[in-house]
Amino acid sequence: MIKHFLGRLPRKPSKSSDSRESIVGGAPDQPSNSSTTAPKSGDLLNRKASSNMDNSVPYVSNHGLSHLGKDPQIINSTANGLLVSPSYEALPNFRDVASSEKQSVFIKKLNLCCAVFDFTDPTKNLKEKEVKRQTLSELVEYVASVNGKFTEIAMLEITKMVSINLFRSLTSPPRENKAIEGFDLEEEEPIMDPAWPHLQYVYEFFLRFVMSPQTDAKLAKRYIDHSFVLRLLDLFDSEDPREREYLKTTLHRIYGKFMVHRPFIRKAINNIFYRFIFETEKHNGIAELLEILGSIINGFALPLKEEHKLFLVRALIPLHKPKCISMYHQQLSYCITQFVEKDCKLADTVIRGLLKYWPITNSSKEVMFLGELEEVLEATQPAEFQRCMVPLFRRIARCLSSSHFQVAERALFLWNNDHIENLIKQNSKAILPIIFPALERNARGHWNQAVQSLTLNVRKIFSDHDSELFNECLEKFKQDEIKDQEIKSKREAMWKRLEEIASSKPGITKL
Repeated sequence: MIKHFLGRLPRKPSKSSDSRESIVGGAPDQPSNSSTTAPKSGDLLNRKASSNMDNSVPYVSNHGLSHLGKDPQIINSTANGLLVSPSYEALPNFRDVASSEKQSVFIKKLNLCCAVFDFTDPTKNLKEKEVKRQTLSELVEYVASVNGKFTEIAMLEITKMVSINLFRSLTSPPRENKAIEGFDLEEEEPIMDPAWPHLQYVYEFFLRFVMSPQTDAKLAKRYIDHSFVLRLLDLFDSEDPREREYLKTTLHRIYGKFMVHRPFIRKAINNIFYRFIFETEKHNGIAELLEILGSIINGFALPLKEEHKLFLVRALIPLHKPKCISMYHQQLSYCITQFVEKDCKLADTVIRGLLKYWPITNSSKEVMFLGELEEVLEATQPAEFQRCMVPLFRRIARCLSSSHFQVAERALFLWNNDHIENLIKQNSKAILPIIFPALERNARGHWNQAVQSLTLNVRKIFSDHDSELFNECLEKFKQDEIKDQEIKSKREAMWKRLEEIASSKPGITKL
């Protein structure tokens, strides 16, 4: 009877329960509200306890609390949807604990940093935010100087903490294609994430973990898996350029360290490009992704695989289509040029692709295309040049005739490149008849003095190289002018005659 009565009394909490520094968000056995956005790792789920987390309401798994006790702490306050313990206190510094205890303190600090605070209110949770910032700083120093290999448990806790802090819904709206509305995208102020004081340390911590020689790639790939990489790629749409810069470096290091993930990463980036080109034309991280690919393409082995050539044709060349190309054109041009330098036979494919997407009414975009064309032609060999020179110089002739002086000027600058000039001279009999009318009209009366001067220089190059061909083209141009004038006179005479006939007929009112 007494035992039955005593058994119903509340038990005194254990010391291990009192000394917890970890943060618990929701009931440990409560499933996540979102099954599509939670990070999924087959090995992580099969080998360890589940680490469930929602995009905006992440919480710590049972395994993350296993070293602290069996019962969850009492919860009194919240921080950005994550429940926070009233005893959110800093843990001892790594310098103040014995070497045998550092691993345990490391795990506890990781769990302490699983709290996500609301930075939209700068007056909220000031003490806790500073404690977390200091703890993250200590973790960055520790992971850079650790001596032994990271254990599987440590890797689990690391990826869990990184996932809770980084994998979130991007609250700021993605940058829209405002080139349509006439805004200058380069002058638009980027939106900075207010939580960056913490996010920066998390990115730095994870980057050093990936780069660390103490990180075993064969073991770590169980936790930095395809699902983790996909969610990392989703963050490239962040408005904050600081975050995209860290993501660029981190993904590049992951690509270098985890060879097993390389085909998957390339395919995932392809899919982002396809959606951007053919569906949304809205994404903030295209430039950073292209910068990563530029380095990857540079390391492609020769001969190029068919997969890589398809990537050029299906993704990189169509990236010239969106109106907001100015946001990433420099990186795109570098990738395209890398392909031509790797395999000169691709020059014809690239040049015809540029002609396919050549802008008609956007002068600034046309100037960019001409700049990229010069880089491609500089890496083009004579045989490939001859395959595409006729359609190419038909387009250049239109550029020379452009009333926009920057377009005409940029086209004339092609002759300042020695390699391109030599290619043109070798094929002048095919090229000069195509562009001569445009050159002659510019020389006679283009409104811009600089264009006139450059045109005269180009005419002189052709005249000095092959005066006979030049004179033939000049004579043909004069004959064509006479024919055009005769056709114009006949047309005017015909209209005049029709007017006379109409006026002589009774009952026809003159309009």
